[in-house]
Amino acid sequence: MKKFRSLFLLLILSLGLLSACGSAESNASSGQTEKQSAAKKVIRIGYQKNCPLNILKSQGTLEKKLKEEGISVKWIEFPAGPQLLEALNAGSIDFGRTGDTPPIFAQAAGIEFSYVASGYKKGKTSAVLVPQDSAIQKLEDLKGKKIAFTKGSSAHYLLLSTLKKAGLDYNDIEPVNLTPSDARAAFERGSVDTWVIWDPFLAVAEKESKARVLTSGEGLANDRDFYLASKDYLNTNKQTVDDVLAEVQKVSDWAKGHPDEVAGYLSPLVGIDEDILRTAVQRRPYGVVKIDAEIETEQQKIAEAFYSIKLLPKEIKVEEAVAD
Repeated sequence: MKKFRSLFLLLILSLGLLSACGSAESNASSGQTEKQSAAKKVIRIGYQKNCPLNILKSQGTLEKKLKEEGISVKWIEFPAGPQLLEALNAGSIDFGRTGDTPPIFAQAAGIEFSYVASGYKKGKTSAVLVPQDSAIQKLEDLKGKKIAFTKGSSAHYLLLSTLKKAGLDYNDIEPVNLTPSDARAAFERGSVDTWVIWDPFLAVAEKESKARVLTSGEGLANDRDFYLASKDYLNTNKQTVDDVLAEVQKVSDWAKGHPDEVAGYLSPLVGIDEDILRTAVQRRPYGVVKIDAEIETEQQKIAEAFYSIKLLPKEIKVEEAVAD
């Protein structure tokens, strides 16, 4: 178990993301002692800047709803999903949202959590990009090319799915593991032939980096959001979790009709031009979906794909982590 958890932490290091997770780690030890005494009085929610939970935080509606039940809300920001899941495992938070790949690596590392809901398919929000003047015109042209992506991310899975559709093997390309910012720089100076990326970085690349979409993630990678809870918290506070999900749905309904307001709020937080961010907001479907057999199968396929290239340390069964 420790070996798998170490591999999970190594993945975080490979993504270059550990530097910003201090606040959660500093609360980890106290989180364990607080769990029993404070679980029914406060819900600690992990969120990221560019996610639906941040929009919910800005509205203040969850606090109003839970105040009626004598429950307060504590918001804790994380730079990415892996750190959020570590905090969930450490008892520092009770609930959070990540993309589709972090829970898979967390489950393989022995981290305890439960999937409680999903978001809608959002394949349009990620893509395989090439320069406007690139000779790459079809998926089969990716053979032998240098392709930038972030290891273990949803973009990594999109790459695997794209190669499979093209009849290519992972060994047929030259993979280049880079953070989004480093990948953009490499793409713009021509150090890589292709870049696989998600929004809002995708929207930025389309506008500022002279990028052309070779294929979006539609039909290849659904790139869903997942809402997660600690098993201990869920076992004793299911109604509170249900209330949070209901408020997420309400703010999602609002976000669908107010892309300008959403972009205006998020723009200074993520450091991206409001007009560009609006593009990302408008093509993102907001909402909460109950996890069914189809969604479990989607996640299982991602796990199997990463295991096939020896990135996942062991086989897992996603269904075992899905809440009843």
